[in-house]
Amino acid sequence: MRFFLKCGEAATICDKVQYNEAGTFAKLLLRAHILLCRPCRGYSQQNVKLTKTIHSAKLSALCPERKKLLKQRIKEELDKEKLL
Repeated sequence: MRFFLKCGEAATICDKVQYNEAGTFAKLLLRAHILLCRPCRGYSQQNVKLTKTIHSAKLSALCPERKKLLKQRIKEELDKEKLL
């Protein structure tokens, strides 16, 4: 097992950290890489800003029932246009 990540691997782990999908050892390897690699440190900082921005936006999605209804209406409209 290597103890130093390549930048591409670090970026992947950084993205996983953003979505709480990275393990403890991967986080440790990422921290070590970020200490030594300025570009990856910047990428990590951008990810943190992005995550904070998304959480502060308080976005919401349609409930499944509304989504299903909208899909059905769109399909009906497309079917009508095909008949014309």
